[in-house]
Amino acid sequence: MTQDNFSRVTEFILLGFSDAQELQLLIFTFFLLAYAMVLLGNLLIIVTVRTDPKLSSPMYFLLCNLSFIDICYTSVTIPRVLVARLSGHKAIAFEGCVAQLFFLHFMGSSEMFLLTVMAFDRYTAICRPLHYTAIMARGACWALVAACWVGGFIHSIVQTVLVLQLPFCGPNTIHSYFCDVPPVVLLACADTTLTEWLMASNSGLISLGCFLVLVASYMLILAKVRAHLSQGHWKALSTCASHVMAVTLLFTPCIFTYLRPAGTLPTSKYVCVIYTILSPMMNPLIYTLRSCEMKESMRRL
Repeated sequence: MTQDNFSRVTEFILLGFSDAQELQLLIFTFFLLAYAMVLLGNLLIIVTVRTDPKLSSPMYFLLCNLSFIDICYTSVTIPRVLVARLSGHKAIAFEGCVAQLFFLHFMGSSEMFLLTVMAFDRYTAICRPLHYTAIMARGACWALVAACWVGGFIHSIVQTVLVLQLPFCGPNTIHSYFCDVPPVVLLACADTTLTEWLMASNSGLISLGCFLVLVASYMLILAKVRAHLSQGHWKALSTCASHVMAVTLLFTPCIFTYLRPAGTLPTSKYVCVIYTILSPMMNPLIYTLRSCEMKESMRRL
């Protein structure tokens, strides 16, 4: 293998949002408060579900796993932003950049798969209530969660390998606050057209596919509820409404970002804020405020 096949770039520069001191302080405060809300909100959900025997249904088991993923997901990007602001050091090593994009896609795709499983859980509970206990048994729930992690790992490995096979020998400035596949690929010293299409077909189709499955499941739930206007069905529909909010907040910007080659349109770092910060920050509020059982358990806790 020749020397040209190795990366000659040893670090990347993450420009962040702005160099203005006033904006830097505002951005640092926003990221710090957002990260604190993510940690406190999701840890509270995990502790509440784990300590209250009444929250032993599959829905809360899946919600507990979602909170754990959100904590890991935000910890991939936000602490690096806070440290960079305090130290003034915007550079990130090549290996650190690759590791960041690997774990970002690992956690992000695992969350998408888990939200799809949660939609299936709601569909089963509403449309097949007599078979719900058998279908969503504890062993089946563990298997579904494990499948989400495995699927996320495979997706992330594919993305990382596609990045590592590219040569980086020129510019090393990333116009974002974290390393992601689209902005990193644009810095490669080679024709990346095929790689960009492969990545778009991977990340983009996963985002779109999960979103379409979610939309289809909620449409079936809506049809079921309209046919059976019982109080129990309306309560279940109320729970699904919160899920729709979380799904829209996560999938819409992801589809916009990944369902196209990186070179066709610059990736907006402000759009990235929605699915890397706002979505994990809002999930605890969205899922707990629509659940009377969860609110009662938190009060007791």
